[in-house]
Amino acid sequence: MSKASFIHFYLHPCLSSAMKTRRRIFFKLAYLLLILFVFQVIIHVTLAGSNLSDTRTVKRDIKSYFSLCACPQCVGRKESSQGKSASGSNPPDEMDIDIIVTYTDTSGSVRIRTVKSRDLSTSWVWRSPTDENKDQPKKSEMLESFEADMRLDDDAEHSTDEHQSGGEMSQPQTSTMNPVKLKRRMLRQQRRDLRTANLIRQDKEIDNQMQAAAIERAKELDTTVKGKYSIWRTEYENPNSDSTVRLMRDQIIMAKAYASIAKAGNVTVLYDSLMKHSRESHHAIGEARSDAELQPSALDQAKAMGHILSIAKDQLYDCAIVARKLRVMLQSTEVNVNLLRKKSAFLNQLAAKIVPKPLHCLPLQLTTDYYVHGYHSNGFPNKDKLEDTSLYHYAIFSDNVLATSVVVNSTVQHAKEPKKHVFHIVTDKLNFAAFKMWFLANPPAGAVIQVENVDDFTWLNSSYCPVLRQLESARIKEYYFKSNQASSLSVGTDNLKYRNPKYLSMLNHLRFYIPEVYPKLDKILFLDDDIVVQKDLTPLWSVNLQGMVIGAVETCKESFHRFDKYLNFSNPMISENFDPSACGWAFGMNIFDLKEWKKRDITGVYHRWQDMNEDRTLWKLGTLPPGLITFYKLTYPLDRGWHVLGLGYDPALNQTEIENAAVIHYNGNYKPWLDLAMSKYQSYWSKYVMFDNYYLRLCNIRE
Repeated sequence: MSKASFIHFYLHPCLSSAMKTRRRIFFKLAYLLLILFVFQVIIHVTLAGSNLSDTRTVKRDIKSYFSLCACPQCVGRKESSQGKSASGSNPPDEMDIDIIVTYTDTSGSVRIRTVKSRDLSTSWVWRSPTDENKDQPKKSEMLESFEADMRLDDDAEHSTDEHQSGGEMSQPQTSTMNPVKLKRRMLRQQRRDLRTANLIRQDKEIDNQMQAAAIERAKELDTTVKGKYSIWRTEYENPNSDSTVRLMRDQIIMAKAYASIAKAGNVTVLYDSLMKHSRESHHAIGEARSDAELQPSALDQAKAMGHILSIAKDQLYDCAIVARKLRVMLQSTEVNVNLLRKKSAFLNQLAAKIVPKPLHCLPLQLTTDYYVHGYHSNGFPNKDKLEDTSLYHYAIFSDNVLATSVVVNSTVQHAKEPKKHVFHIVTDKLNFAAFKMWFLANPPAGAVIQVENVDDFTWLNSSYCPVLRQLESARIKEYYFKSNQASSLSVGTDNLKYRNPKYLSMLNHLRFYIPEVYPKLDKILFLDDDIVVQKDLTPLWSVNLQGMVIGAVETCKESFHRFDKYLNFSNPMISENFDPSACGWAFGMNIFDLKEWKKRDITGVYHRWQDMNEDRTLWKLGTLPPGLITFYKLTYPLDRGWHVLGLGYDPALNQTEIENAAVIHYNGNYKPWLDLAMSKYQSYWSKYVMFDNYYLRLCNIRE
């Protein structure tokens, strides 16, 4: 036997027994699987039979049912109504059906819900599929009703469900809608609708009113051109309006520079030609400030000048020489400008000091008639009212008859009760007769007038008053009455204004002695003679000064008109006692509490500071600096509408503020009675001047 045959013979029986074992195991597993399958079938049949029996009892009691819809027809229905439905109105006796519904909520979002057929309200009607074609309209109505139910249900529960995606659906939600809540919801909606209608109606009314107002304004609009609107440099109205003028002026400068170089180089022909064209260009420009004001030949002259300048440049141009020459011309021009500025300031101050001939004539005529016609023996009526504290008292210290008459006339014209107003006027001996004559001949309607002479105040002497003592000193006289007036220009423009004669007059300092001039009065309103009253001033007596002595309008704006502008803070006496940033205020219209004045001895404070300023190192001459010091922290700020200042120096004041102000003040050099006055402000003052008066016509005082 071969070896292969032996192996096959030996292994064959083993392989046969293994295969038999595997077959037995396979049949056993198959038998077990069959048993399990049969068992599952039996269980499934049992459950199906149970479900079938449940579906046959679908007409069970539905007392636990809550309607999904919130319509008034469905809310609160009784259980008994469910059993009275018509044929086919109840769900069929079959398995409960899952109904998938897609609808749009109140926000416009698409929503998907699943509901059970058993949860439907009795308002739902079941139809046979055979009736589908007939009942198509009803189906659509039913579907719309169901969507409405869904929306109301969402509103009641404030659902925040989002769009379902990927086949996901929200869980069925059911809620009750109480009739009371439903009624409230309906009432709220009605109120919203009513409010919306009212707002729409109001909007329409407002639109109509605005349209009518716009039409009226359009009718009143004046489209005529009222001249130039810029009060400053008119050449800036158009950026290129003076291009030719500036070109010609630059040509003149260059012509002078080249002419100087030509003269030094002995080029006489070119020198003569340059000077000739310079004179012709000057003549062509004249007083023109813009191109429109130039002569027609100016452009030709500019071209001719350009031609001669090009010739001069070709022959004479040297950068270093021309630059040096222009620098010399610039320095010379600066010197001339500074000198002209000083001369202008000096002449301006001189013009402000000089009394115009008509104003000089007026007091002379009045004084003459006062004595000629025997008015010196006459007095003013109602002297018993001069010390009546229940009346409104004014103090005016002036030597200008015309200006004082305007103050009195404007105050009386705007007073509600002129008979309760008393004017205390103090002037100097030179104008005393003129003042009395004017107010005796032209008494203000109903008001009381008192005219006094400051020289009659015998108590006001140099031994009592530091200002009088200083004015009598040699240094002050030398300061005011220098024989070499030409040297006055060398001291600068700042000191010129303080050489005005008003600073030598005691009338200017009498405001610091008001309680002694009128000892029996409690309150008094001080008025300068360069103001105009435009409203009734009686409310000022009712202002509570809160323990302060003086009521005044503050004048500080940002860094302007503060204490450091008026006082010398390099002096320790000033820097240690006052705040340099403290706000300044203005004399001109001030209400004084004379009781508080006496209580705090304000006049004594004024005297002490005047004695310390004898050498004028604390402040320069004037009354405002000592006023700021004397009434420091004793000043009550009045509303700005009471007193508008600057009409005597500022051409850019707000017109509306001027017209709405109770008092306007012409502080500055441009007084309204001078030829220097600004014409745009003069009418506010001149309308209170009696130009038809005999004395004004006699002295040629006209508008």
